[in-house]
Amino acid sequence: MIRMFRRGLRLHLVAALGIALAIPAPGATAASKQQATQTTLFVGTADLNGRTQATLSMVVMGADGQPATGSIALTDNGKPLAGFALDAAGHSTATVELAPGDHSLSAAYVGDQAHLASSSGVTPVRAIAGPTPDFSVSIAPATISLAQGQAGTATVSITPINAASLTAPMFVTISCAGLPDQSACTFTPENLEIPVGATAAINSTLVIATQRGSLVKTEPPLKRGARPVAWAVLLPGALVLGGLAFGARRRRFFGRLVLLALVGFVAVLGTTACNPLYNYKNHGPTPNLPTPAGNYTITVNAQSSNGVTATTHNTTFALTVTQ
Repeated sequence: MIRMFRRGLRLHLVAALGIALAIPAPGATAASKQQATQTTLFVGTADLNGRTQATLSMVVMGADGQPATGSIALTDNGKPLAGFALDAAGHSTATVELAPGDHSLSAAYVGDQAHLASSSGVTPVRAIAGPTPDFSVSIAPATISLAQGQAGTATVSITPINAASLTAPMFVTISCAGLPDQSACTFTPENLEIPVGATAAINSTLVIATQRGSLVKTEPPLKRGARPVAWAVLLPGALVLGGLAFGARRRRFFGRLVLLALVGFVAVLGTTACNPLYNYKNHGPTPNLPTPAGNYTITVNAQSSNGVTATTHNTTFALTVTQ
């Protein structure tokens, strides 16, 4: 009996092992649904007021020849420089200003549920140096993905250019534009100082927050027999009718009674559902609207002014909001 039991146990273990090997892992199933992609980057350069401006054209296509969706990041020597959202055709075009020196630009597609990540080849670019003090701006990471109600962080870097030519510190103010509805961004610090002769980058922390929708609106239970709307109408009406009846007998008091009725009517309205505070306390706040799901290109602006002229540079990052 013992030998038969051991033999049966071994058979059950072998069968269980075979079933486990036959069932594909969840990760393998998900990966098998993703197809390979090809990312292409085209770069054109131009001189813009003593700065090198690069015009970018990025394309991401799937192995089936169909365009990919999602976000793409521009890297310089492997470090994030900017991020962009792809359009319906799998394209993204933009212009970025490059700091003086040699650059190695590449586009990195982050992938999505249907496509694998991929990177383009490296494009070398030499940027010219201007004679005046200036700065460049970059952000890392260049792509941020958040579910509705979540918040994410990134680091914005301000790199001084020709700061040795400064006669006084340069102050740079950072802001963002292009945010989707029901979202916000903050910078810590918002104002950065570039000292005279500085060469190292100065950083600020960006926090971007989205909002989750709330479709539930709590309604307090009414007491039995309670009719707040009815009382709001009947009580002032009763006062008015009483004033009319009494006024029929005492015409001289009619004007005073009408005035008294109006005062009572306003007072009742102030303590019933027509009062915003009453409505808030008894019905709760209005439901929150969610941040719309989708892919967005957010612009980070950095501006400095010497009191006469303002210098503005910007970069972008890609924001993906999911439900």
